[in-house]
Amino acid sequence: MQIDFHHATTYVAARLAGFDANRADTIAYAAQYVDDATSDGTVRFSNKFMYQRISPAHKMIDIRNTRDIDNHQVWIPFHFLPGNDGLDAGRNPPGKMANRMICKPDSPIARDMVRQAIIERDKPYGLHRLGVTMHVYADTWAHQGFAGILDSVNDVDKVKETGGSGVFKAGLGQYLRDFLDNAIPPLGHGRATIFPDMPFLQWQYKTKSKKLVNRDNTEDFCTAANEMCKAMQRFLLGDPFAKVGGINDNDMATIRQLFENTKEKDGKPRHEKWLNAIGEGVFSFGSEEVCYMGKSRKSCGDTKKKSWKEQALGTTADLYKYKYKASFLKSNWKMFHDATQAHRFYVVNELLPAYGICAA
Repeated sequence: MQIDFHHATTYVAARLAGFDANRADTIAYAAQYVDDATSDGTVRFSNKFMYQRISPAHKMIDIRNTRDIDNHQVWIPFHFLPGNDGLDAGRNPPGKMANRMICKPDSPIARDMVRQAIIERDKPYGLHRLGVTMHVYADTWAHQGFAGILDSVNDVDKVKETGGSGVFKAGLGQYLRDFLDNAIPPLGHGRATIFPDMPFLQWQYKTKSKKLVNRDNTEDFCTAANEMCKAMQRFLLGDPFAKVGGINDNDMATIRQLFENTKEKDGKPRHEKWLNAIGEGVFSFGSEEVCYMGKSRKSCGDTKKKSWKEQALGTTADLYKYKYKASFLKSNWKMFHDATQAHRFYVVNELLPAYGICAA
């Protein structure tokens, strides 16, 4: 999934769950920032204070993708949550160990991850943790069938569109088979390129074992949005097992229409169309101005607004030392990075071991 879903759709789902605009903005920003926070290491301040952060994402062209330990610490907990073949804790699926690492939509592991974010909702970074969790939860639908490790389980062949969107030229399938199959390592959905990320796409591929897999991204993304809304309704109630209704029929029809009709390869134009739709008041919560700063101001029309990083550190530049402000400790940027560390520790050290999976 790309910025149109992780930011805009997450915002809509949060508002429909009952969050006010400010808290929905925090959740949606955190959900998208999981993809954009590609720097890690120590932040040093001129007064000798320090803050240690981790990176929840790598760019696809990154030397860290060739190192197994980096894949385990980034792709597995934040983008390709292992599915244990959809089985509950204590039950081991047959086949090689790598099969247990394959992402499954709304798996028992994924539901346990969501419940933990609800249980710990009163932490100072609770909303930011929810945003991070919603990113990972949504990706269990988009990234299903793939694993966040370098392994042949990610080998795919004969990738092609089946829905007739008209976005891709007829020769793309041959291009993928002849070039990308050998040029891109079998990490995540790299060999399926951007096909899993586009909400309007129906497509298919063959696995290494020659199994034909058909995917309907629109249906999967609608399901993801509804389940995210339910999770956020439970968060508001403080009850991870509460019976909730999810997204109402009218709003879901609008979401589906945006998925189906926004046919752009690039996520940024799709994101703009979502923000425009929100501004036009197409959803039941009414007209609202929403934007995402990320690492620049290009995603927001109001140039007075600052990104979380700039608010916290005074600049978006990478400096050896920053001027410290007391407000840093309660800044969204720090809370987000606190949330990523809490999320990764739980997933890697507690959640996955409960399912017999040792990830890092």
